[in-house]
Amino acid sequence: MLQDKLNETGTETKCPIAVMMRDGKILTGQRNYTKDKWKDVSVWTIPGGRCEIGENLEQTLRREVAEEVGITAFTIVDFIGEARGAKEGDTVFIFFCTTDQDAELMEPEKFSEWRWVTKNEYLDDQEYSGFNPDARRMIEDYLKSKV
Repeated sequence: MLQDKLNETGTETKCPIAVMMRDGKILTGQRNYTKDKWKDVSVWTIPGGRCEIGENLEQTLRREVAEEVGITAFTIVDFIGEARGAKEGDTVFIFFCTTDQDAELMEPEKFSEWRWVTKNEYLDDQEYSGFNPDARRMIEDYLKSKV
């Protein structure tokens, strides 16, 4: 199931994301959207993004994580599920990943910061819950039951 999902062909509406864990903490970043790109809002989110033509979901996930946080060595442990994207027609594919690397601020024009928070902080602090309600519920359920 996991490998089948990772091998799935990407399209411009498919957006894989990584729930990245290191030392028992979840990586989250302050993403700053602008009105000219979509809508004027800042939310805490997790690394990932839109597929490019010719990529499968794993290739996109690895490229996006490297571009956004500089993490190149990580293990894709599990496929959590898929949810409707925040933009109409998008689908978010959620993967649970682990790494020993630290995150770097690679795209300061998009993100203010990246931080590692404990599982309980991530689950309990509403500050971290604003990026996509459907995806967020799936991540919460996964973290509560499997991690």
